[in-house]
Amino acid sequence: MSTAAVGLIVVVIVVGVLLLLALSLSLRMVQQYQRGIVFRFGRVLDEVRQPGLRLIVPIADRMVKVSLQTTVIGVPAQGAITRDNVTLTVDAVVYFRVVDPVKSLINVRDYTAAVLQVAQTALRSVIGRTDLDTLLSDRERVNAELKSAIDAPTEQPWGVLIERVEVKDVSLPDSMKRSMSRQAEAERERRARVIAADGEFQASRRLADAGRAMAQTPGAFQLRLLQTVVDVAAEKNSTLVMPFPVELLRFFDQMTKAPAGTAPAAPAPDGAIPDGARRG
Repeated sequence: MSTAAVGLIVVVIVVGVLLLLALSLSLRMVQQYQRGIVFRFGRVLDEVRQPGLRLIVPIADRMVKVSLQTTVIGVPAQGAITRDNVTLTVDAVVYFRVVDPVKSLINVRDYTAAVLQVAQTALRSVIGRTDLDTLLSDRERVNAELKSAIDAPTEQPWGVLIERVEVKDVSLPDSMKRSMSRQAEAERERRARVIAADGEFQASRRLADAGRAMAQTPGAFQLRLLQTVVDVAAEKNSTLVMPFPVELLRFFDQMTKAPAGTAPAAPAPDGAIPDGARRG
């Protein structure tokens, strides 16, 4: 093989290697969840490269890939004071994603760290405007205020959309926990007393109604007495206590009130008019 042929082969190999190197420097793979931002001599191009195999100009162009996936960051526990002057510790979690890749690269250096700092500041600010009862009972309202407070300074200038913010845990001081426990116990005791008093009131009304119904029928008291005796006897007790008749107590009461040596007046038969009434 002649020297010219060997030189030609060497040139072809060098050219091929250079072409492969240039091709490798020109091809960029953009994933489905990414967008490619191309900088040409330091100036960003308007066109955002979509997912797929993309070409750039070697040496002149530089591509930066930005992920559009939702990012989750945890906000460390922050000490805050509520509107009603209760000191507590609150942590949260923030869900966000990039909606404008160009702004997220140009306008802010590290948008993840920036969102975290804004979330910490907004968390303390929102807790300071909220009282303890609202924070514990209306968590959705607090989450909405946090989302609005974090989304305002991040979406327009940084191209980051806050999708969701949630308060994870609220840590109260031990003294406040004991106070809330005593308050809850007192509330439960109050409800129990109200329910018991209401039951007693209803029972007394039913007993009064039963007494009025039995008073209209003289024999109802005796029937009730006999029924009570039967119920007690059914329990097979060795001792049976019989109630003392009320009519006998009334008779002895009349005997004690009558003058000495004077017999008590016999009760008038049904329908008869007493002598005093006739004389009147």
